[in-house]
Amino acid sequence: MTGTRRFVATGSLLALAVLLGGCWSTKVYREPGTSSQPPSKPRPGVTTTVRRGDTLFAIASRNGVRQQDLAAWNGLDPPYTIYPGQKLRLYPAGKGGGTGTTRPTAAATKPSTPTPPAPKPAAPAASDIKWRWPADGELIGRYVAGEPTKQGVDIAGASGAPVRAAADGVVVYSGSGLVGYGELIIIKHNEQWLSAYGHNRNRLVNEGQLVRSGQQIAEMGRSGAPREMLHFEVRYNGKPVDPLIYLPRR
Repeated sequence: MTGTRRFVATGSLLALAVLLGGCWSTKVYREPGTSSQPPSKPRPGVTTTVRRGDTLFAIASRNGVRQQDLAAWNGLDPPYTIYPGQKLRLYPAGKGGGTGTTRPTAAATKPSTPTPPAPKPAAPAASDIKWRWPADGELIGRYVAGEPTKQGVDIAGASGAPVRAAADGVVVYSGSGLVGYGELIIIKHNEQWLSAYGHNRNRLVNEGQLVRSGQQIAEMGRSGAPREMLHFEVRYNGKPVDPLIYLPRR
């Protein structure tokens, strides 16, 4: 395309844009209820019920009245909050149907049902296992129900300090494949009870190995942790419980 043709084409596009812009700026759309419409014709004694998803504008349009008239007749202020089941007058208050408010009662908008009492926390599961502390050191983290990062206790200690089995059992996991636990050991004590030992520096037992209560199974470390510590969990039927309920008092 030559320069002249390019100029002509560009000029045509500009002219079209100006033309469209002019059409856009001069065409005005008004919704029912604006001052350009004649006043709404009241329908004494007639009401309409708000349906789910309705807006005041939609109801006004459906009934051939202005939005601000419908709002005034029902004492509604912007942003015109309405509720499913609410009855709206199609006439001013005091004409052909009483002067009472048309706002729905709580029973009309939502079925009144008694609030059930909060469930009581389940009692801790009884355990016939004689648990022992898996490591020496300061308790620096406690169990918090429902908190994914606090499903056990944290015990601080020195790097390489012994980590011991909390009870007799069989090692069902020894590895580092669970994110957030570092070098991890899991011991199965019976069909209901497991214990887990995380953040070790070195694992000393293998899967399938039988261990005795108090036997060293690992060296304390900081794998997956900000400091040297043991993260210890007790699980009943796969769900974490508070180890401090079962460990002996120090």
